[in-house]
Amino acid sequence: MSGAQQEQVVASELLERRREQMFPKLTPAQMARLESHGRRIDTRDGEILAEAGTRQSHVFVVVSGSIEVRTHDQANELLMFVLTAGDFSGEMSTLRRSAVLATLRVREGGVALAIETEQIRLIVQTDAELSELLMRAFILRRVALISSGGGEITLLGSRHSANSLRLREFLTRNGQPFHYTAIEEDADIGAMFERLHIQASDIPVVVCRGEQVFRNPSNRDMAECLGMNPQLDDSRLYDLLIIGAGPAGLAAAVYAASEGLQVRIVETTAPGGQAGTSSRIENYLGFPTGISGGALAGRALSQAQKFGASLSVAAEAMSLNCSQRPYSLALTDGSVLRGRSVLIASGAQYRTLAIDNLDRFLGAGVYYAATHLESQLCRDEEIAIVGGGNSAGQAAVFLAQSCRQVHLLVRGAGLAESMSNYLIRRIEQTANIQLHTRTQITAVEGSGDRLEAISWVNSADGQVQRHSIAHVFVMTGAMPNTPWLKDCVVLDEDGFVKTGPDLNAQDLTAAHWSLQRAPHSMETSLPGVFAAGDVRAQSVKRIASAVGEGSICVQFVHRALQEMSSPA
Repeated sequence: MSGAQQEQVVASELLERRREQMFPKLTPAQMARLESHGRRIDTRDGEILAEAGTRQSHVFVVVSGSIEVRTHDQANELLMFVLTAGDFSGEMSTLRRSAVLATLRVREGGVALAIETEQIRLIVQTDAELSELLMRAFILRRVALISSGGGEITLLGSRHSANSLRLREFLTRNGQPFHYTAIEEDADIGAMFERLHIQASDIPVVVCRGEQVFRNPSNRDMAECLGMNPQLDDSRLYDLLIIGAGPAGLAAAVYAASEGLQVRIVETTAPGGQAGTSSRIENYLGFPTGISGGALAGRALSQAQKFGASLSVAAEAMSLNCSQRPYSLALTDGSVLRGRSVLIASGAQYRTLAIDNLDRFLGAGVYYAATHLESQLCRDEEIAIVGGGNSAGQAAVFLAQSCRQVHLLVRGAGLAESMSNYLIRRIEQTANIQLHTRTQITAVEGSGDRLEAISWVNSADGQVQRHSIAHVFVMTGAMPNTPWLKDCVVLDEDGFVKTGPDLNAQDLTAAHWSLQRAPHSMETSLPGVFAAGDVRAQSVKRIASAVGEGSICVQFVHRALQEMSSPA
């Protein structure tokens, strides 16, 4: 069976369940409504309408003739689907204005309706019926492309390489299809090394579209190679700059963009923030069977992009110029963004343990997330999880499905004070999870950069135990991502951003608060600069709370913008 035939079989399996939703036929009435938003073009046999890896400005609706949708694996261009009369092209790259993942080639010449991306965005915002049909198709097509395991990106990595894990997580969480090869598991890896002129010390290596070879590339390198971010005018003045695409930032983006504000989001790693790494969230409103953090983030991002919000990933905030308004945000890549208002939603990260050499094993035995990628690294092994909050509980339940033994280490006397009851009960009923209370890790050991053993002590009896455990998941405490703020806004003693009533008169005097009114409830010591989610002092560290804060914050953004527009 040829490569193309194999891909057709795989595509058929993926399409079998939701074919009608992925490739719905437009009715004559729907076609007529779309007609007013585009222009008719003649198509010719063999013509390329869109090339994978390039930015496209149109969606094509087939009036007559046919168009092939083709994807790629490591060596071949493969047929995924044939669009005929009443079908349309496009997936989530259409709304994101990023590089497309499939090539469109005319099979049989005819007529197509070409609709510009901005018109598609207008349609999904104003036509409820077409919005549901287009958005569902775009989302499901993206999922199918990811799950196909193909793509024009090849990542050569190692199960013992922290940077291999970093790149896998970056590509996976940003919805980029890629082919992964672990050098320990490929008998023919030597031939590939020779062909690419690389060696084992270069790992990880990324081959981008069969042309560019990157040795241990940065996330930014990957974003640029793949065209993941839209091409935007950085000199543009936005109504709202959002730093961080976690639950708070995404919620704010959805509400602000849907209410007509021009929104730009910058995110260091991937949509979802720390919450995006959660294997399953079962106490989030509206999802009785649970939802993964990645799926929740993906849906939220689709909503934000539907309403016109722009997201840039692998974009890290370096400093906020708070001396004049509009405010300017400097990024580590040298670009500067301007905003009439700013939302700090940069979140928090797990605290590191005060143990010698711990950082040496980061990504190669010590992890701060428990996604399916980490679970593959420790399958059938004995592991330890440090932490007593919901994230640690979710990780324990998730990893217990594939690990031989899970040790859950907590400093306190139990889990009741910091973990939801449903997780506690789940842990109690899982035979291969062992809870160790009043316990802390005291040492980590390993040869080279690979963790091999850990020791822990029980504070009740002082007993120290050493275990041959090569995988430790650290999910304890929270450190706010605020170093980039420097002296712009008032922080509490732990580095979290103080807002609203938490700002006392002394804080406001020291910050030179310039307005007659007091700060709004989520406004910082800088007028028009807000904070929401885990980065905010006194916030409830829960996903639903962060979503609520991001949503509520938008009403105060409107008030702040109105103040700017009002005459003095």
